[in-house]
Amino acid sequence: MKALLNDPRWVKRYLLAAAFYNLAWGGWVVLFPNASFDYLQMVRPNYPQFWQCIGMIVGVYGVGYAIAAYDPARHWPIIFVGLLGKVLGPIGFAQAIITGTLPIAFGWHIVFNDLIWWLPFAVALRQAFRYRLVI
Repeated sequence: MKALLNDPRWVKRYLLAAAFYNLAWGGWVVLFPNASFDYLQMVRPNYPQFWQCIGMIVGVYGVGYAIAAYDPARHWPIIFVGLLGKVLGPIGFAQAIITGTLPIAFGWHIVFNDLIWWLPFAVALRQAFRYRLVI
């Protein structure tokens, strides 16, 4: 496992996977802003444009991850901002659960958009810093 995590190709593949996921998820939300709410049997938002805007932001992150995949050491700030967003998203969701403004079922977005990416992004960022320190 350690050898896999130290392989720079792993970082590239994972960032490209994150890019693809973000572009796909963001595109889905932009094109079908009510789909998640309907599936979770939630009331549709009054202003789906706000949810579409979130989809657009997530898609733009995907473009950044694709760029970072080809030179993670150079583009470490993109990886850092991505990791920061993936940490802050669950904090905001926890606050929404505590205040009762979102149902727990909405947490599937947090699992797939944030939590599963924590370790790979942290490792990618660590590798980028280690590489920069060696050069």
